Amino acid sequence: MEDPHSEWNEAKDELVRFIVNLGFPEEFGLEIAKGLGAPKAIRRMTSYLKIARPKDPETIVDEMLAIRSEIDSWRQKKKSEEANAKYNELLNCGLDEYGKDRCHLIKTDGLCQVHLL
Repeated sequence: MEDPHSEWNEAKDELVRFIVNLGFPEEFGLEIAKGLGAPKAIRRMTSYLKIARPKDPETIVDEMLAIRSEIDSWRQKKKSEEANAKYNELLNCGLDEYGKDRCHLIKTDGLCQVHLL
């Protein structure tokens, strides 16, 4: 299994090389990689840059923010799906199945979450 740090470093290095080839400073590429975080997001950005070849840094930053926004939305969707599945399980099985002392409703970020202990 590949080390996650080496995977991140390889993706980061490729992104930085490409950003430098477009005429931007290396530091800019490093900040874009940090802003994206995950190797998959960094590779997605690199692919975008290879196709679009943007001329200004604002376009690159806009794409980085769009990628981050999609990742954050996906994570929130997965959290909501998990909470909904637990809630449906609670509705289908009832509190007696879990015992009232094992079930807690917690409201966070405007969402009710069922925590089964």
